[in-house]
Amino acid sequence: MEIDSTQLTDLITGTLNEIIDNLFSSISNNIYSIMDDITFISEQILSDPNFQKILGSSSSDGILLIANSLLLGFIIYYAIRLFFSYYHQSQIQRPYQFLVRIFLIGIFMNSSYFICEKIIALNHILSSSIRNLGEILFQKSICFSSLISELNAIINIQSQNFDLFSFDGILKCLCYFGLVNLLFSYSLRYIMVQVFVLICPFSILSLSISSTTWFFKAWYKTFFSLLILQSFIAIILLIIFSFNFNENLISKFLYIGGLYSLIKANLYIKELIGGISTEFTVNLTNIKNLLKS
Repeated sequence: MEIDSTQLTDLITGTLNEIIDNLFSSISNNIYSIMDDITFISEQILSDPNFQKILGSSSSDGILLIANSLLLGFIIYYAIRLFFSYYHQSQIQRPYQFLVRIFLIGIFMNSSYFICEKIIALNHILSSSIRNLGEILFQKSICFSSLISELNAIINIQSQNFDLFSFDGILKCLCYFGLVNLLFSYSLRYIMVQVFVLICPFSILSLSISSTTWFFKAWYKTFFSLLILQSFIAIILLIIFSFNFNENLISKFLYIGGLYSLIKANLYIKELIGGISTEFTVNLTNIKNLLKS
């Protein structure tokens, strides 16, 4: 039995719609459980035993051992400079000032894990306060689980007649590609927060010599931009949930705009206070350019 062109087109379209609909259903079921965990991080991000082993529980192991060895190297370097300064009559930092500075740096450097833990905890309290405010005002949980539920209601995600080539189908594709983009971007941010906690001892150590203080400035600017992004996301979610959503066209475009602002949140923070980009599409483009060169 031959199939005419119309039937073939309908068959291909139906199969494509079914595949994409199943894909989106799978994405939806998996994103629910992890989006909030990787976005609204707390001090629990540092509680992993393997991570603590890398950082070091004392000054004699892990990253702290390397940092303390470098601290000793800075002291030897200063002693050599001080020795030659007597012969060349050059001006360097006074020994008393240097020793006090090194002593304080040593204390803060070996307490870097504790300091970062408390900073992350305070940042989590700030973002949680913003979300709790939204729950009180709008009687909704300000989180990605609720956001995806709103998406289900507005763009008829659960409809059995998904059509990729309809307006709602296009909007659904945009929304889910946006959510996947967010998932990768916030996963990258999650990892980078841990990375910057690990290099915290070295950033504090860089304050030992005036010529290396730039490293500490770059570190704290980037670290705080990664953390403050969490509160910025909470504010965007608060604004999104302040709208009275229904199934009209305006609500659908507002929802798309809200997702786009969440995707670009890191870029806005980077423009305001500096830092690095964790946007997935930007980093993917950079990787492609690197492979081409």
